[in-house]
Amino acid sequence: MLRWEATGSVPRWAIDDARRAGRLVRLLPGVYVDASRAADPAVRRRAALAYVGGATVSKSHQPTDNQVEGAGGGALSYTTALAILGLLDEAPSAPVHVTVGRRSSARTRGWLVVHRQNAFNADGQEVMIRRGLPIVRIERSLVEAWPLLRPRRRRETVIRAVNERLTTADRLADVVATLPRLPGRAELSELIGLLAAGCRSELEIWGHYQVFTGAGMPRFVRQRPVTLGSRTVYLDVFAEAERVDFELDGASVHADPRQREIDLRRDAALAAQGILVVRFTHQRLINEPDRVRREVLAILQDRGQQIW
Repeated sequence: MLRWEATGSVPRWAIDDARRAGRLVRLLPGVYVDASRAADPAVRRRAALAYVGGATVSKSHQPTDNQVEGAGGGALSYTTALAILGLLDEAPSAPVHVTVGRRSSARTRGWLVVHRQNAFNADGQEVMIRRGLPIVRIERSLVEAWPLLRPRRRRETVIRAVNERLTTADRLADVVATLPRLPGRAELSELIGLLAAGCRSELEIWGHYQVFTGAGMPRFVRQRPVTLGSRTVYLDVFAEAERVDFELDGASVHADPRQREIDLRRDAALAAQGILVVRFTHQRLINEPDRVRREVLAILQDRGQQIW
């Protein structure tokens, strides 16, 4: 890749000759790449950083050989940052998003989408390095990308990021608080609240609303950690007073015979600690929420009488 305008290291005639021969193509102003790799998403991301790095108003801050590529000009953001983090699978033709400071002269061009942000500093704490590229920190990238994703995909992406401990619900809430005009903000805030309460899947969120809240229900602890020998397990919905763990079994994972065997061993170990495990299948939770709710109340009442 050549950044002729930024570095001046390549004679203009050499670029012109390579372009006429079809070896180089111009992806962005001043940015030329090998023609055979022009459609490569990785090349486009680097080209975007080269472009915004040379388009800043100040000419005094040019990247040096030992700096991260693109530092000082901008950082990859929105869905592009999420793709680099492995949270999204993007098509090769997907737009490349990059965030720059307010005074940058870079602008949106075709497949490149430039976002301006007041007081943005690509060398600051709001930027992290992944795969050798500067990207906007995961919390802000998740929140800013929220309106761009399909409804199901956006929820899955946020839930996965929290489950994989790439971020926390509290950090996400802090970013949301700074973006009062974010489209879909109310739905995102609600999801973050459920994640903060311990819900870790769409099934648990369904159960939260349809089964485990409302009249007669105690205050459950979600994702309660329990030590079993050398490992820690997390209880989906735990009634502390009655010492009952309600497990919400997903449609695919728990249909696996090997997973079923693991679940049985886990349940036996919890029983040895005085914790009763009650499992509800995905099908029952979705199709029979009222009946499941009545069963939960009956189990808690019976268990309470046994304990006291």
